[in-house]
Amino acid sequence: MKRIYLDHSATTPVRSEVAEIMYKYLTEDNFGNPTSLHWFGRKVRKGIDEAREKVAKSIGANAKEIIFTSGGTEADNMAIHGVAMANKNKGNHIITTAVEHHAVLNTVKALGKQGFTVTILPVDKYGAVRAEDVSAAITDKTILITIMHANNEVGTIMPIEEIGVIARSKGVLFHTDAVQSFGKIPVDVNKLGVDLLTISGHKIHGPKGIGALYVRRGTKWKQSLFHGGGQEGLKRAGTENVPGILALGLASELAAANLEKDNNYLKVLRDKLIKDVLEKIDQVELTGHPVQRLPNHASFTFRFIEGESMLLSLDMKGIAASSGSACTSGSLEPSHVLLAMGISHEIAHGSLRITLGIGNNNQDIEYFIKELSVIVDRLRAMSPLDPDNEFSQSSDCVSCKESGSCNNLA
Repeated sequence: MKRIYLDHSATTPVRSEVAEIMYKYLTEDNFGNPTSLHWFGRKVRKGIDEAREKVAKSIGANAKEIIFTSGGTEADNMAIHGVAMANKNKGNHIITTAVEHHAVLNTVKALGKQGFTVTILPVDKYGAVRAEDVSAAITDKTILITIMHANNEVGTIMPIEEIGVIARSKGVLFHTDAVQSFGKIPVDVNKLGVDLLTISGHKIHGPKGIGALYVRRGTKWKQSLFHGGGQEGLKRAGTENVPGILALGLASELAAANLEKDNNYLKVLRDKLIKDVLEKIDQVELTGHPVQRLPNHASFTFRFIEGESMLLSLDMKGIAASSGSACTSGSLEPSHVLLAMGISHEIAHGSLRITLGIGNNNQDIEYFIKELSVIVDRLRAMSPLDPDNEFSQSSDCVSCKESGSCNNLA
């Protein structure tokens, strides 16, 4: 069976060069503990230092401002908790948005139970927060703004530069989760005006289990999650994930070097995919901003069918896609992002996210469109929600009226 991977926002395949450097630091004489003073340890420490330089360079930072973590979730937690704990004598107010990843939303909600006040800002129909709303929400107790650079479910790019100017003028620390944007669009901590920034290795053709947190020099922040040794300049205890760190360094370097080329290639594929879906399938809407969106991202809602049914049907045809965040794909609840955008529960249940990678091509898009069209027609023909088919709810069907769903499908 032909297999096509269209779920690159969930994770990406590891580049061969990245896999090679991981293997190198799992074998040969590269196994030393980087905190050891002997030759084996010093050799590995040198590799980590070089990787830190590569990550820093890819986002316009200084190597001393990079802390390696186990991934994006840990980095988000470290950023938010670190600012909250270091600044709680100054204030207790945190600002975020309704469409953040759960690594951010659940962290600020947890702090809300510890005496902090959290403002969760609404977004527009495209999933974007207004910079003016952020400005209006700031009080003399605000210590942190945490807003993602680009949304993982609908691909909308947030006005981070505008918010960065506001945060700086008000003296408020600013964190952005750049897990989805890093490696797809330019990410420069100085142009964005952020004090803290999160990245993850497995979104840029690196391995899972490695990420990084950027903390601008001079930021009032303290390590508050881990207690142990003196690794990462006393900022993150625990023996370093050496193969992962070296892999993240190389993956960051390659992503930065190929950014423009990959960006242009993916935009062409994405635009073809969006155009074909909207033209060839009825009752479908593009979600997210039509222009200010990630170059590899297309997301839709389909009326009268469930996203899960589409995913299972696509998988049977060898096509991997998603109905939203991979972290919540096991939930039967509709996407909190789509609901925050004003999309109804019924329609939000029919969501589909297609995220492309450099390994995809026109033939993949054509095969996907062909199979999706057949799947949508078949599912709608069986749907009790579609008024155009024989199984639609009847106005005189008592069980439909009482239960809200049709039970007469035999």
